[in-house]
Amino acid sequence: MRILVSASRYIQGPAALSKIGEHALVLGKKALLIGGNTALSLCAVSIEQSFEKEGISCCSEPFQGVSTWKEIHRLVAVARNCGADLIIALGGGAALDAGKAVAHELNLPVIVVPTTAATDGPCSALTVIYNDQGGFEQYLSLRHNPECVLVDTEIIARAPVKFLVAGMGDALACYWESATCARSGRTSGFSGGQTPTLAVLTLARLCYETLLESGRSAKLAVEQKLVTPAVEAVVEANTLLSGLSSENAGHAGAHAIHNGLTVLPATQQLLHGEKVAFGLLAQLVLEGQPQQHIRQVQDFCMGVGLPICLEELHLGDVGREDIRLVAQAAVEPGETIHFSWFAVTAEMVEAAIWTADALGRDYRQYSVPVDQG
Repeated sequence: MRILVSASRYIQGPAALSKIGEHALVLGKKALLIGGNTALSLCAVSIEQSFEKEGISCCSEPFQGVSTWKEIHRLVAVARNCGADLIIALGGGAALDAGKAVAHELNLPVIVVPTTAATDGPCSALTVIYNDQGGFEQYLSLRHNPECVLVDTEIIARAPVKFLVAGMGDALACYWESATCARSGRTSGFSGGQTPTLAVLTLARLCYETLLESGRSAKLAVEQKLVTPAVEAVVEANTLLSGLSSENAGHAGAHAIHNGLTVLPATQQLLHGEKVAFGLLAQLVLEGQPQQHIRQVQDFCMGVGLPICLEELHLGDVGREDIRLVAQAAVEPGETIHFSWFAVTAEMVEAAIWTADALGRDYRQYSVPVDQG
């Protein structure tokens, strides 16, 4: 059986936030707005004005920074106390994860409003839960995808460019991971493990091609706080195309190695997509992919500023024991690396990480990027 799951409504464009009230009107009349302090300072007034125009009341609650069960339960209590019948999840990936989890716990609709294009999480029926030390704890599968995802590209373009670049790292993996799951016939997609549609596999390829075509130009534009067609294309690739691919076709080695890397404190200040990008390079090594494929990914990463070696992950002096811990965490039962078409061991992952690192160091020393087309 083939299946495609997605957010009910996706809106993207300049000044899209000013229309949020129109989209919220069919979902609820009393909203709880959850977001970090920076996101609230940038967006709360516009949201409240749009809601007021549509007769929707709104209260706000700052997110404390990490999507832990403790923080989610705190926000659930706030939502109950204010009588919310609609959750607005505003901000970066952690705030969005927490807001979606709150809506799940209360069985309420949610509007997701990312202020960066740093991950493909906004559209998904999935929340990442971290432990109190900031390490990965679990994936929480939600009842359904968000009722609405609203992306204001003017806000995205005003965010630090590192977030757009990290989103490209996350999205870069979706084609390769979806291809792995398709080859194994054991999709890790969060659509219930059903076979992905041809549309999803096509969207995964389109996502990858869009990044290669527009990624560098989009980065340069956002460095100047500009919205261009390239920025619109990359924001859609990072948020919608990657999200549909990841959720319906699945994750594989890149995200499992990302999860493994979170056991090392030195990596916890890095963005999700930065670690996924290196995880992808290790996945390609693990799978024995042709050198031209590895080189194309290295070229792209170098061109936009994504890590291609351990030093760029703040792990330049890491020891064998540390990488062994990463590899062991990456192959824990239930990890998506086991959706490869072959059995994977910690020893294989450890070797792939060290080899990807050596290839990255060699690239930096000797190589000149080639055409990515």
